[in-house]
Amino acid sequence: MEQPFRAGWFDLAATARSAEIGRCAAAAAAMGPRLNATVCLSPARRPASGPLMGLPYVTKDIFDRATRRAEWGGCRVPGPAEKDAAILSRLDAAGGCEIAVTTLSALAYEPSGYNATLGRTRNPWHPGIVSGGSSSGSAAMVAAGAAYLGVGSDTGGSVRVPAACCGIVGLKPGWGILPDAGAMPLAPSLDVIGFMARHAGDLLRVWSTLTDAADVPAIRSLAVLDNAVAPAAEPVRRALREALEVLNRAGIGHTSVDCTGPMAAADAASLTIMQAEAARIHGAHGAEAEPADPALMRRIGKGHAISDAALAAARDAQPRLRNTFLTALGTADAAVLPVMPFPTPLASVVDPHDPDFAPRTLYAMTSLTRFVNALGLPAIAIPVGFDRRGTPLAMQVIGRPGGEMALLHLAATYQSLTRWDERRPPVCTGASLQERCA
Repeated sequence: MEQPFRAGWFDLAATARSAEIGRCAAAAAAMGPRLNATVCLSPARRPASGPLMGLPYVTKDIFDRATRRAEWGGCRVPGPAEKDAAILSRLDAAGGCEIAVTTLSALAYEPSGYNATLGRTRNPWHPGIVSGGSSSGSAAMVAAGAAYLGVGSDTGGSVRVPAACCGIVGLKPGWGILPDAGAMPLAPSLDVIGFMARHAGDLLRVWSTLTDAADVPAIRSLAVLDNAVAPAAEPVRRALREALEVLNRAGIGHTSVDCTGPMAAADAASLTIMQAEAARIHGAHGAEAEPADPALMRRIGKGHAISDAALAAARDAQPRLRNTFLTALGTADAAVLPVMPFPTPLASVVDPHDPDFAPRTLYAMTSLTRFVNALGLPAIAIPVGFDRRGTPLAMQVIGRPGGEMALLHLAATYQSLTRWDERRPPVCTGASLQERCA
């Protein structure tokens, strides 16, 4: 059981892969209900031969199958779909093997993983903290060892935040690269399909298989966004500082920049676009089954107050905002900042029905990720250590246009120089999650 957590899927011997598919399916059957992370198990099927070699993957419940259309976190009535979502067809044709369909926040529109109808997904590292949203189920199942790849979506941080909360690598590609046919839209000007895995090397193979992206020059210089790092909590700053020291020893240097203005402008555009487009798509009866969460309905309601002119202005500003941000980085190949400004919060703090609910904390969970979607740039969440509770910490690296491969190589380099990916959540060692309560 130890090898899969250190070795990626493509590091395994061919003879071991068949057994691993069976082990992942069994783990999904056991861990899914325990973590409230699965909607259903996928029918057993013989994977096609191909470059992904039977790679076990789980999918967020926003992607249609011909036999089962996605239910969008409890907001869409069950039934068949016309055909499989394009990204699932690509994965299957390349030899991927779907293990389970996973939980999410209702309409993929909440950052902590909270779902008023289905309940929250439990984090494999600690029962009291959130798993992150909205791709919470996929992140938890990958972290728990039930899959080697998690498929999700990212509109304002919905791949990077759960990856950070669950201690795995999460890639948000640049806008418009992967096909989104058959996937639930939230805010199409921001939506991207993303991937999560314990090992960056697995994501490298998946990315090169599913896209025509050519390899790009390696990242050799990083711009540290001081305006995002300085206000962060001490454990986050410490982990980021130590990660930069590791990369520096590998010949990847860094300088400090202040991107307060560009980030604030991009974040404002992101919120305008997200709220307005979500309301236009899912307002009224667009969700089919009305969400049971009044907070979500209020969020959608805010979008109706945004005029068409304001939405058009925010969309039109996206190329200019991207250029302004990239100019602020100077000659650096990529930018570095935290995924969240604090360690993963307790579920009670971000549950609107709990007396300890802190709305500002919930809002701040995506305060360092939303703006990247407005820029349309690729970004990656990389685990860089643990806090005193034994729960994961992560850094975020934002690449230049077309820089997905460079980001994945950077993450793979970092993982090769550290041993964080050897750590196993309590659910994988037979320990009770309650033992990790702090």
